[in-house]
Amino acid sequence: MKIHIETSRLILRDIEADDLQGLFELDSDPEVHRYLGGKPIKSLQEAEGIIAYIRKQYEDDGIGRWAVAGKASGEFIGWAGLKYERSVRETPYFDLGYRLKRRFWGQGIATEAAQHALSYGFREMGLQQVFAGAHIENAGSNRVLQKIGLNFLETFEFDGALHHWYGLGRAEWAEKKQPSH
Repeated sequence: MKIHIETSRLILRDIEADDLQGLFELDSDPEVHRYLGGKPIKSLQEAEGIIAYIRKQYEDDGIGRWAVAGKASGEFIGWAGLKYERSVRETPYFDLGYRLKRRFWGQGIATEAAQHALSYGFREMGLQQVFAGAHIENAGSNRVLQKIGLNFLETFEFDGALHHWYGLGRAEWAEKKQPSH
């Protein structure tokens, strides 16, 4: 297991086959998928496919979403991090995202994980820009992106729904106070 970041509460690490049950719990919850097209998974096989897809991103792009685990418990809480996205917009970009089990919402975990993933992208990967999208009605996700310093750029349509589009450049990020990891 490759650990990328440890915070006071969290471990951000590669997603592994052992995360199958936790990922199934996350992605089979209809409320988690409320602003993601409303298509929760229905089987462990689908969860296995997601893990394989993310692990292939590690190989192909050198980055992909990481498991977010509780530091004290080791429990799979969800995922967060960067991925190289080729299909949502006209031009490929590095996308910041996060998804947590519902019982962990509202505890600042998404903000903490996203902030550290963003920092990793700029510090360790040398990225020049990072982008993120959030369904316009997903107040929590929009709040996370604003809290960590991404700037609202525009509204766009994806999968038949309106989304807010955010971005942040390396120079502007460097001017802000950053977490250490």
